[in-house]
Amino acid sequence: MSRALEKIDIIYFTLFPWDNRYSSVSLSFTREFAKRHRVFYINPPFTAKELITQFRDSKVSSRLGDQLKHRMRYEKIPGFPSNVIAVHPPSILPINWLSEGNMYERLHTWNEQVVLNTIQKLIDKYKIERYIYLNCFNPSVAATLPRSFFPLLNIYQCIDDMTQEVYTAKHWARLEEKAITTADLVLVTSKKLQRLKQPLNPDTYVLHNAVDASIFSKTLEAKYSKPEELKGIETPIIGFTGNMDGSRIDYLLLKKIAETHEDKTLVLVGPTNSDDYLKVGLDKMPNVIFTGSKDIHELPKYLQHFDCTIIPFLCNQLTESIYPLKINEYLFSGKPVIATNFSDDIRSFEEVIYLAEDHESFLGFINRAIKEHNADLMQARINVARNNTWTHRVEQFWNIVQEKLDHKVNTHELIQR
Repeated sequence: MSRALEKIDIIYFTLFPWDNRYSSVSLSFTREFAKRHRVFYINPPFTAKELITQFRDSKVSSRLGDQLKHRMRYEKIPGFPSNVIAVHPPSILPINWLSEGNMYERLHTWNEQVVLNTIQKLIDKYKIERYIYLNCFNPSVAATLPRSFFPLLNIYQCIDDMTQEVYTAKHWARLEEKAITTADLVLVTSKKLQRLKQPLNPDTYVLHNAVDASIFSKTLEAKYSKPEELKGIETPIIGFTGNMDGSRIDYLLLKKIAETHEDKTLVLVGPTNSDDYLKVGLDKMPNVIFTGSKDIHELPKYLQHFDCTIIPFLCNQLTESIYPLKINEYLFSGKPVIATNFSDDIRSFEEVIYLAEDHESFLGFINRAIKEHNADLMQARINVARNNTWTHRVEQFWNIVQEKLDHKVNTHELIQR
């Protein structure tokens, strides 16, 4: 990295609050950025509705004093160095329920100004001069900064297909298109997303999700006793970690896994954000355990005791665009992985995972994966994951940024001539 790049600050506005219970792309990038740069991590603002309906939630109640005074708040992220400053903006209006039109546009402008004012105050307070503005998947407000803010680059990060979720498809997908066309650079997490977004902006690059080696190396290096939920389990364990919702997870497949592999225990680690698992009766099955949400630092304690891991995704338009965080987390832990064939990106791992074309083959791969597991296969998985760490991704990020900045300078010089 050049010395000029090392002097750059990063203003990072993201959809994912720093105090979210599970891992996020933006927090993982921030941890790496902070090794050389000041990072200003801006949480998504609460809506007025959230202040009313969620005021008992500690994430809201701890900030309620500032929110009621419509005042921004500076915060320290535990475990991060002092050059990472978190910011929580004042609240905005809930407007996604409105139809497109004058009322929506007027209120959207008001919401946008709340966040822009927050960023301007931040710039003034910390005397930020040379900086990159990075928006991670939050096109609803301040998707890119106006030229009057003088960012070196406006960068937009896209991590999912917004057109495939009802809430985001209503307004955010349209706002994202505008963000992509106005950004200097667009970063996407999958090949499918690149195909979708590159026609809007030719400077669209793939930066796949990655793994935090400092966390998941502990699966191999540390010796953990069984977590409370796993105590007493004597059978082989089929494990899943991550968010469970009806648009991604194939719950019928999970039910078949539990029925077919009665001699094993299916352990699902993560939040359940839909009732689809109830519809298939997964909660009634004796060999299925739901642990609920776990902090990312807790995951190695579970992974260490899994005999194989699974990615039981549906194959649909949404999952075609997904490069799951968990694939490299599983591989870095050395565990066998069985996955459905849901995307181009998951197919790129076919040499080190078991890729199932249908339910029947998925069910068969579970026994095979456990039986074939050995030191050589484990090392092959780890080697692949070592090339997919967040450290590697941030190196790729700065290479892309350097090239774009050089191009801007050269173009400016040509215009001046």
